[in-house]
Amino acid sequence: MPNLTDIPGISQIWTRTKGDPRIKIAILDGAADLERSCFQGAKFSQFKPYWSEDIELNEEYYYYLNLYLDFNKEQKDKKDDPDHDKEEAKKEREAFFAPFPEAIRQRIELSSHATHISSTILGQHGTPAPGIAPLCTALNIPISFANDDFISPVNLTHAINTALKWGANLIHIAACHPTQTGVAPDLFARAVKQCQDNNMLIVAPGGNDKGECWCIPSILPGVITVGAMRDDGQPFKFSNYGGEYQNKGVMANGENILGAQPGTEEPIREKGTSCAAPIVTGISALLMSLQLQRGEQPNAEAVRQAILNSAIPCNPEEVEEPERCLLGKLNIPGAFQLLTGERLEPHPQPLSYQGVQEPHPQPLSSEERGVGISRSQVLPGNATLEALPLTIPSGRALETAFPAGDWEREIQGSEITQGVTPSAASKLVYALGTIGYDFGNEARRDTFKQLMPAVNMDGAIIPANPYDSRQMVDYLSVNPTEAKPLIWTLNQELTPIYALEPVSGFAADIYETLILMLEGQIQPENSDDFVERVSIPARLTDRTVELFSGQVVPVISLTNTRGMYGWEVNSLVDAALQTVITGETAPAQEIAMRKALSSFLNRVYYDLQNLGQLAKDRALNFSVTNAFQAASSFSQAISTGMQLDSIEVEKSPFCRINSDCWDVKLKFFDPENGSRAKKVFLFTIDVSDRIPVTLGQVRSWSVRK
Repeated sequence: MPNLTDIPGISQIWTRTKGDPRIKIAILDGAADLERSCFQGAKFSQFKPYWSEDIELNEEYYYYLNLYLDFNKEQKDKKDDPDHDKEEAKKEREAFFAPFPEAIRQRIELSSHATHISSTILGQHGTPAPGIAPLCTALNIPISFANDDFISPVNLTHAINTALKWGANLIHIAACHPTQTGVAPDLFARAVKQCQDNNMLIVAPGGNDKGECWCIPSILPGVITVGAMRDDGQPFKFSNYGGEYQNKGVMANGENILGAQPGTEEPIREKGTSCAAPIVTGISALLMSLQLQRGEQPNAEAVRQAILNSAIPCNPEEVEEPERCLLGKLNIPGAFQLLTGERLEPHPQPLSYQGVQEPHPQPLSSEERGVGISRSQVLPGNATLEALPLTIPSGRALETAFPAGDWEREIQGSEITQGVTPSAASKLVYALGTIGYDFGNEARRDTFKQLMPAVNMDGAIIPANPYDSRQMVDYLSVNPTEAKPLIWTLNQELTPIYALEPVSGFAADIYETLILMLEGQIQPENSDDFVERVSIPARLTDRTVELFSGQVVPVISLTNTRGMYGWEVNSLVDAALQTVITGETAPAQEIAMRKALSSFLNRVYYDLQNLGQLAKDRALNFSVTNAFQAASSFSQAISTGMQLDSIEVEKSPFCRINSDCWDVKLKFFDPENGSRAKKVFLFTIDVSDRIPVTLGQVRSWSVRK
């Protein structure tokens, strides 16, 4: 594609809008080079990830970067040669990169990728690499600085949660984690779902695996999958297709896409689904900008359906394998028409955004999301409509409709230097999981193996096994100071999510508590000392640690043992029920209450599992640690024959000064009477401190079904 203006409809939509600074785009990729001229004047900053460490950008790095740029220029000249051999060029590229230090090579590749796609979205017009939505606001969130961690589900989850805290309207995820099942890790899938529930649109490339292959996150429900087509409109053979892609994907130009490079002002043309996806992201940003102009809230689901339902199917007579086209080709005029009810024609007057406040995305109801948009709503060819007036709400109105979140206010008050936005000011973590340990490297592991005593098993003396938790607990009980060389971890479903670092004068007590928790986890399940879950209140640091497996996890610091609890579900249920069961409670009712409360706890542990960083997640996690409010709710609901329906966490409209209060709502329904009103029980939790605390009494009311 020679220029962006060759995309049908883009010149016309640019007369309406080139983006709106109130629309926020989170770009999850490598670390883009924000010093390029195409980003000068753009509202574009970069987040410093706490879950991944960057290499030093020294003279050695720039030496290899210049070699890389020279090589790209040589390859560009060779492509113009009609006798250009692609296989030979591939071998040349592999040979060229062979002497590069691995860390530098990976950093250059990811930076090149991020810089190119960021310029396609946000590049300023009149520069070497113009973009589609230059007036929008964007935040580059590096998933990783090395290829090995780029598709890590844990890193992706951290990056998505950061975009959620920032208040993004659009999230562009450049990662493509191959999958044969189409099922994502629960932690990551829930993070994606949480963004969608908060009115955020996610766009991702479909991948370049040359067949019926899928990627995470593009295969997930609600994510727009983008395939790549050539300049002549034919789908690329390498562009993935099949499965759910056929119901949720569109094709966009993916050949000869002009974009910026790190370290130089000379742009480069690239191809692939990664080059096609930012085109859809940019168009989505323009459509959301138009929604704001019309006095509407940005509506992620309406934009998604407008893009999908307006896609132009491939003609089987023109395309050899039309199934490779997914739903069809990107149709900007059609999407505009579905969204606004107007024809896309040039608008005579440019629009101004001065003095307008930035909105914060708000969850929408199913009606507001525009679920009913369909292909049939596209106007027929001879239809005419009067243009609707384009109005921009006043700053005061927008400020009321879109209040800035706490995290956003903290960032605005922080100093931003060299285009890098500091990490979120709120570092509190209240997470649930199980305790584990790691050695970090072979030498540390062998040290423990050497120091731990041999084990007598059935009369045979065998060497110690440091991976055996029972042997490790026995060793640490006798040698408590040996707990410090270990990397203690908090795990969810056997996956480490944090490294635990005891600090301050209570470090010895914290290590002792960790050992006791680990000891409880290896007890028989019928033991009174068995520990099934633990809660860890901590503070997130800016450091990471690499585990023995190569996984990199963020470090959280523990300053004392307050709030560190270990429990077994049934024991917690027993303790909670003791506060509500009386002599008049019938045995059948007690059994029902016990079953319902256990179901509630397990639902939070498994179905609503989270990292415990967001304020609402800390409130939810604390609600199952302190199950007494829940027990009170269940006792009242079960006594009237009702069952748990849903769990919701919302920002509380009432709160103490300098607090952060959230309402946990438990909704109950009558399984035998569908017309009966639902019962809502609400209790409030303040998460402003390291250990959350409950406020007030449990409140209840009835709502319509």
